[in-house]
Formats: sequence, structure tokens, C-alpha cells
Amino acid sequence: MQDLKQYIEDNKQRFLDELFELIRIPSISSKPEHKDDMYRCAEMWKKLLLEGGADKAVIMETEGNPVVYGEKILDASYPTVLVYAHYDVQPAEPLELWTTPPFEPEVRDGKIYARGADDDKGQGFMHTKAFEYLVKTNQLKCNVKFLIEGEEEVGSPSLPKFCEENKELLKSDVILVSDTGMIAPDVPTITTGLRGLCYWEVEITGPNRDLHSGLFGGAVANPINVLAKMITQMVDENGHITVPGFYDDVVEISDDERAMMAKAPYSEEAYKKALDVEELAGEKGFTTNERTGIRPSFDICGIWGGYTGDGAKTVLPSKAYAKISSRLVPDQDHEKIAELFCKHFESIAPKSVKVNIRHLHGGQAYGCPIDLPAYQAAEKACEEVYGERPVPVRSGGSIPIISDFERILGVKSVLMGFGLEADAIHSPNENFPLEQFFNGINTIPYFYKYFAESGK
Repeated sequence: MQDLKQYIEDNKQRFLDELFELIRIPSISSKPEHKDDMYRCAEMWKKLLLEGGADKAVIMETEGNPVVYGEKILDASYPTVLVYAHYDVQPAEPLELWTTPPFEPEVRDGKIYARGADDDKGQGFMHTKAFEYLVKTNQLKCNVKFLIEGEEEVGSPSLPKFCEENKELLKSDVILVSDTGMIAPDVPTITTGLRGLCYWEVEITGPNRDLHSGLFGGAVANPINVLAKMITQMVDENGHITVPGFYDDVVEISDDERAMMAKAPYSEEAYKKALDVEELAGEKGFTTNERTGIRPSFDICGIWGGYTGDGAKTVLPSKAYAKISSRLVPDQDHEKIAELFCKHFESIAPKSVKVNIRHLHGGQAYGCPIDLPAYQAAEKACEEVYGERPVPVRSGGSIPIISDFERILGVKSVLMGFGLEADAIHSPNENFPLEQFFNGINTIPYFYKYFAESGK
């Protein structure tokens, strides 16, 4: 692969032009008004796969947004890699906080700024270009399948059924994913674990209509006040989640593994500075990396109700709402946790209000053993490009479909991502450093080389 770097150099501008065309499509899966954009984006992915060398690329319907499937089958005796990525993106709001429009990509200070630049259009796109290089130079020694979905940002609700119905089509020896990140630009990293997820929306109803806060304030329960009080009861002063039974199935990590985790490069001062906070918070007795990697969490992702416009309106609202997420760890079952939360949250509500809870989506935690041949191939690939052995880390994030892949398809996933903490995914001014983008294209071909040599 001596010509790999030159191939990337010769095609840099084309790569960026193609990626930018993909990014310009506002494929926001959580907004129904973007349904047409989902199909436009799927068509673009189909085109990219065919131009990259796939023998077949098709758009397949699901109960939700379509899936793009592509393949190049060279030899039945070769190992098969299934590449997973997603073409949907998060909403871009608040728009006023973006320096440049979110769907008009721009390179600034060595970074691509746009919604989806990292998560996951930029990282998914790297795989098409690595694949293109291997095909065009006749160096591909694996069968390759692509599964590009359009609902990851809303919990992949349609993909498990799609996988159940297409097990033979998706049959592979490993699933390769770049939807995770690295500790730092010069510290190669492979994610060995993902936290699971539960996500709810709660509705608190008090009086049957909005009331005058002067005539009724102090006599009728204010749903916003009640909701705020209920939320404060969910986590105690030690950062411990108070739902009865919540920790029953949490796997306690050994002291030896915690010691290994502690070797990962980390500066608390730099972490705080990057976030512009003076102090960190979390569960007592655990480090920051442990809190986000091996411990569950509980967070309010949104809260609203009453009057929020300009000026004053003296109203006691009829309803208050919150969106709540909990990140889970092995061996917590997301369905069990969903039930425990609902039971507990309803139990602490006063009789002055009614509680309605919608369980929006969830997923199991995932772990990848470091003695897996595919993990070791990824390890060698990173070492080839970065000159040092990658650090195995447990991510605080969730990709619910990864655990579903293992359950339905019986295949492990290797999470070899190139994003950085500073990429601001899910936030205004999402970005992806050009160096990370091109390093990803440079690294992925070596994964195929070493995985093929491993014989699976």
C-alpha cells in the first residue's frame, strides 16, 4: 500500500467535493418534513458506493427511512466485512449559534464545519474512499458489504426488523463502524464498549387549562414546579440514581481494569477548559473517564412548559414536559430500566398532578473483546498510520443498533472511529478536522489487509 498516501493526496479535492454534496442534504430523521431529503441522501449514498467499486448498491425500504445496501463479493473463501454507517443527522438548532449555515459546509482553520461533518457523514464517507482505493488498486482481499441506515439519530427503530428479515444478505464475519472517536489527534483509540440507552418524554398535567398566576398561584399546583421537584429527587447528593433496583445488574469493573483505564491520557484541567467549566460533577468515588465509560447516568435533555416568549405573561401552566435520558452499562437491560423508571417516577408524583410517560427508544450496552481477530486487525491498522498501539476505551455514548447486530446477526462490531471531543457533534458548529478525515481514509485499508491475513 505504498501508493495509498499518494492516492489520497491526488484525490483530496474530489473527496471533499463529494462529501460536501452529501452534507448539503439536510437528512434530519427526527423531522417528518425532511422525508424527501432522506431519499435524496440515500440516492447519493447509492451513487457513491457504485462509483467506489461496489458491484451492487440498492435502496431498500423499511418501516421508516430507507436503508442503502451495497456489496462487492470477490470470493466465497474470503472473510466478509459489513460496514455500518448512518446518513441521518441531528437537527441543527439553535441555528443562531452557528458561525456558518449548518448545511453549507466550509473548511475553516483546518476543519470541516457542517452538520454531519463528523457524525456520521464524514466518518461513513471515509469508508467509501478507502474501499474505492482498494478496488481500484486491486488490493481488496475481503468481501465487503455496506449497510447505511437513516434512523440512527432516532434510535434505529426500523433496523432490527430489517436485520431479522435480511440475515442472509447481511451475513458477515465482522461489522466495521466509524461512529466513535479518539482521545486526541495523536492518540489512536479503539472503542471497546458502548453504554446502552433509555429515553423518555414525561408530561405533567395540573389544572385543565392555563391559569392566572395571581388568582390561582399558591392554591393550585404548578406543573413546572412539580416537575422540577420530581427531577431533583432522581439523583442524590452523591450523584447516585435513586430509582429502586437501578443498579442491580450493573457490572462492577475490577480494580485491574480500572487501573488500565487510568493509563489513558487525560487532563482534567484541559477537559474543564475545553468545556469552559470550573468544576466537574458526577457519581462520587469514580473518575471522569469512569463516570462516562463504566457507570450509568441520568440526564434531563430538555424541559419546557408555560410561557417562554419575550416579555412577561403571568400564567400558571396546565402542563410541563421533559425529555430524559439514562445511559446504561453491561448488564443493564434497557426494557427493565424503562419499567423501573416509570414506576418510580409515577410513585413520587403528588396527587395534585397527573403523569404521562412515553418511552421513546432504548438499546443495550455493548462490549468488544480485545482478543478478537478483527479488533487486532484494527489495532495493527492504527499502529501502521499513527506509529503507536491504540488505546482501548469504553465510550460514554450509545449506538443502540450495535448490540442488536450481535443479538440478531450473531456478529461482533469493531468500533474504529476518528472523531474528537472538540468536534461538537449534536451541537452548533459541528466540525471534523481534515487531518482526522484523511487519516481515517489512510487507516481503513490497513484494517482490510490485516483482517484478510488473519483468515477471519
